[in-house]
Amino acid sequence: MKRNLLSIAALGFALILIVGGCTSPISLTSWVNPKEHQQVSKIAIWGMFDKLEYQKPFEQTSVNYLKSKGLKAIEALSFIAPGSKHELAELESKFDSAGADGILIVTYKGTDKEQDYVPPTTTVYPDFYYNYYGYYSWGYPYYAPGANVVTTGGYWVTSSVINLRANLYANSDNTLLWTADISITDPSYVDEATYGIIGTMYADWVKNGLIKFPDKPKK
Repeated sequence: MKRNLLSIAALGFALILIVGGCTSPISLTSWVNPKEHQQVSKIAIWGMFDKLEYQKPFEQTSVNYLKSKGLKAIEALSFIAPGSKHELAELESKFDSAGADGILIVTYKGTDKEQDYVPPTTTVYPDFYYNYYGYYSWGYPYYAPGANVVTTGGYWVTSSVINLRANLYANSDNTLLWTADISITDPSYVDEATYGIIGTMYADWVKNGLIKFPDKPKK
C-alpha cells in the first residue's frame, strides 16, 4: 500500500548550496533519504501556491527547464484542476495516468524581511569628467584644478526573502526521496525566479544521483 503522499518524517538537513549566478540570490538546504535508491525520469511539477498566477508560470518554466536537460516533465495543472481536492487514490490514479515516476511538490513557507546597512563612500572626480573645457583646463598646470566630491551610501536597504519547501517523491510508493528548504532574495518575475530555483534543484538531484537519464546528463 502506498504511503501518504504528503507525509514527511522528521528530517536532518545536511547540504547547503549558495547560488549567485542569477539575478536573485538563491540558497538551498537539502536532505536525501539514505534508505532510498530510486531514480526518476519523468517528473510531475506541482506548485502548491494559492494563486494561479504563480502556479502556472512556475510549473511551465520548471517543465521547460527539465525538458531542456533531456528529462521528461509534466505540469500538474494539465491533469489536476487548481484548487481542487482529491483523495489519495484519485491522485495516485492521475499521476499514474500521466506516466510520472517522480512528483515534485513545492509550497510557499512565508516571507522574511532583512535589513542591510550600506556604509557611506566618498569619491573625488576631477572637473574634466563633466565637460571639455574642464578637461582642457585640467591639462594646463597654470589653471587651478577643480574637483567634485560625490558621496554615496549611508542608508539601510530592506530585502524580501521568499521561503519555499520542495519535496521530491517516487510515484511508485510515494516515498520521499529528497527535500529542500529554498530561499530567494528579492525575486522579480515568477518565471525568472523559477528558472534559478529549478536549476538549483536539478543540480542537486544530479549530484545526488536521483535522476535516471536516457542519455548522458546535460550540465
